Amino acid sequence: MNAVTWDQRERIIALLGTASGDPEVRAVVITATGKGFCAGADLRGSPSTGRERVAGDVARTIRQGAQRFIAAVLDCEKPVVAAVNGTAAGIGAHLAFACDLVLAAEPARFIEVFVRRGLVPDGGGAYLLPRLIGPQRAKELMFFGDSLPAADAERLGLVNRVVPPDELEKTAREWAERLAQGPTRALALTKQLVNASLESDRATAFAAEAAAQEINMTTRDANEGVTSFVERRTPEYRGH
Repeated sequence: MNAVTWDQRERIIALLGTASGDPEVRAVVITATGKGFCAGADLRGSPSTGRERVAGDVARTIRQGAQRFIAAVLDCEKPVVAAVNGTAAGIGAHLAFACDLVLAAEPARFIEVFVRRGLVPDGGGAYLLPRLIGPQRAKELMFFGDSLPAADAERLGLVNRVVPPDELEKTAREWAERLAQGPTRALALTKQLVNASLESDRATAFAAEAAAQEINMTTRDANEGVTSFVERRTPEYRGH
């Protein structure tokens, strides 16, 4: 069920960091093999400190682990697509919700499993869900921990599109290819603006928008977009 081990988490964080800085990477897809997308965190794979736990250890573990994991997705400078093939529970659900676009196979399920274990949600769940579906819906999912079918997740706005299982990989590839052919820097700046929008007042948001426009107009792709429009041809974006 692809529970996230310590090693796997660190590898994904590193890959997302590499994707941000590699001009050859134009889009990212996060998916899984097997019947599950991600069953949550596998704490059995965590390195041991060899000492008794003291006050502050848990908060530090969360900051350096689950929160850093989700932040790597949110901060990736390339568009990130989740292709959820099966159950996404706990940090697995939050991994999907942190992505820029979410595709789900029809059998997929999303579970805020923390309450079932007597735990507080981690991995940014209480940050992400209210921004995606509002506080009341977020509380319902987190208070009860019920399994949310993909179709209901789409209805709530947690998923962009639900597809038959045999079309998930094909659709994810099509979306990634479309994104990869787009103006990569403009997409990165757009992602930053949208992610910050719910925490900004109008003046701050407008200032950030103006700054993003200033930066983007220095790119080759912005010039290509305007030129191709004037010349009435399809733009050829190169990602810079």
